[in-house]
Amino acid sequence: MNGLVIKNTGSWYLVRTDDGRDIECKIKGNFRLKGIRSTNPIAVGDRVSIIENNEGTAFISEIEDRKNYIIRRSSNLSKQSHIIASNIDLCFLIVTINHPVTSTVFIDRFLASAEAYRVPVNLIFNKTDIYSEEETEYMDALISMYDYIGYPSIKISALHKEGISALQDLIKGKTTLFSGHSGVGKSTLINTLIPHVELKTGAISDYHGKGMHTTTFSEMIELPEGGFIIDTPGIKGFGTVSMEKTEIFHYFPEIFKLSADCRFNNCIHINEPGCAVLEAVENHYISESRYKSYLSMMEEEDEEKYRK
Repeated sequence: MNGLVIKNTGSWYLVRTDDGRDIECKIKGNFRLKGIRSTNPIAVGDRVSIIENNEGTAFISEIEDRKNYIIRRSSNLSKQSHIIASNIDLCFLIVTINHPVTSTVFIDRFLASAEAYRVPVNLIFNKTDIYSEEETEYMDALISMYDYIGYPSIKISALHKEGISALQDLIKGKTTLFSGHSGVGKSTLINTLIPHVELKTGAISDYHGKGMHTTTFSEMIELPEGGFIIDTPGIKGFGTVSMEKTEIFHYFPEIFKLSADCRFNNCIHINEPGCAVLEAVENHYISESRYKSYLSMMEEEDEEKYRK
């Protein structure tokens, strides 16, 4: 029997079968994915085969090929990875300028990983109702930059339901991953989009401060008009996985585009002569913050550096 993994609570997986039943499942035997050292070999969004038993539960025996997934380095085991979700039509990365701060390094690392695994991302700038004039100007500058690169960006206030209709149109009929730091308002946003869900949210004081984890596991929530939202726990840092130094620039679209004009075809855009990318950074055609994010990924050998 086949089905869709709609929830992962650690040792158990909830699978919605093709005939509409929800069955609690465990992994059969020593289940491992070829080529991926992961803390979670099965992820929410996976299509799987299951074998039912007499106790009303089942074993997951096989996983179908994924069309894509989002993966990051596991926070507690640096040499292993954690698959956030799979088979994603669209990802919303929820960003806040303050309360809490989402750094451009975090955004860029997430975007690069999404590029590597073919996941389209929209940036959702939340909490627009509480920013100062200076913070609003900074947000607008970031939106202008990311829009120019090719990442659509939307301003919203989930608390005051501003900008929500644009998101409703985007997620209709799709499987959409919601991700971001703890405290950026994912649960509040999902409650606004699907009022009957009533996800637990942080205390009101957390709206203006650092968020606490209110989601402790990944879960797919069905949309009334078709499609799913994948709600995931907040993530502190984003360590990238299995990227060769010579290919990292491929996942920065504006750097990749200009790399064709470099003098040397093996240029990695750090200090080579005739580098079109370095020239573009100097002339502000490539954002300095994006280039710094690129360099941070090139320095990934220091495994502890970006885990916190």
